[in-house]
Amino acid sequence: MNTEDNTPFADLDAEKSGFESAGIGLALGGGLARGFSHIGVLRVLEKNGIKPRIVAGTSIGAVVGAAYLAGKLDDIEDWARSLNRLKILSYLDIRVRSAGLIGGNRLDKLLGEHFGDMNIEDLPHPYITIAADLLTGHEVWMRRGNLIEAMKASFALPGVFPPVKRKDRLLIDGALVNPVPVSVCQALGARMTIGVDLHADIIGKAAKPGTTYQTVAGFDIFDEKDVPKEEQKKFKTGLSRRLFRREEHNPSLFGVMVSSLGIIQDRLTRSRLAGEPPDIHIKPQIGHIGLLEFEKAPELIAEGEAAAEKALPDIRAAMSVFMPDG
Repeated sequence: MNTEDNTPFADLDAEKSGFESAGIGLALGGGLARGFSHIGVLRVLEKNGIKPRIVAGTSIGAVVGAAYLAGKLDDIEDWARSLNRLKILSYLDIRVRSAGLIGGNRLDKLLGEHFGDMNIEDLPHPYITIAADLLTGHEVWMRRGNLIEAMKASFALPGVFPPVKRKDRLLIDGALVNPVPVSVCQALGARMTIGVDLHADIIGKAAKPGTTYQTVAGFDIFDEKDVPKEEQKKFKTGLSRRLFRREEHNPSLFGVMVSSLGIIQDRLTRSRLAGEPPDIHIKPQIGHIGLLEFEKAPELIAEGEAAAEKALPDIRAAMSVFMPDG
């Protein structure tokens, strides 16, 4: 077991002593497209002068958390609000003979445009991303090193994105081990922790009005109701069509795969938070939005804002108890 604090990662069972009390810790959970809700939460915290001093993120939470600390929250919000289904598909370089369906090169380019060669150490406050070791299943905390590499490892959803090799380890999506990393904030000295949970809205997962099937991944890119046939012709790859097209009243292949992983995250989130509850638990009501409906960023951001506004009285009350000296 590697326990040296100057390494870019540490296992969950590694020693984590020596951290001083550091104010508010913010744990941003995983949830694919639903992670845009984090933007709304952060906007409300900013507006009310609530400034986290530790940010821990899993999967999409790692990306939004990095953007917040790097001063790039406006950039990621503008990009999110610009998305539509065709634009989303343009970022997906589909591969067959690899460890993931999506190569990730186009997303690498996008991340590079915003974060460049930035390292985690360049951020103004402690930032930790969570991944899972593909071989051992250990929870891995990345606290140093290249920022983009750390983010990619944290959102390397199995079967979708290839694992990220880092320090002789193959790392995959951290949501498989710690979907809302409250424990990380607590271990690193947070006096109080705010957890943002993207899997709390069970009722919202019922069938949408006018349909007879439940919300699954939500990425039915070749549904004629959303994308006209003429636009569909831009994507000539038969594999893309087979992956994302769904039959009437049934989800697509890709939708079933992603939503199955979503079930794992949902159950694990409840288990972890039962044993490691945050001081403030923010739960955006977003279950009615599919895991891959990235084009619904405006609604997701608004729901994040609403959930954070609702939690403000509890946040202030908790601050008066845990941080009476400010």
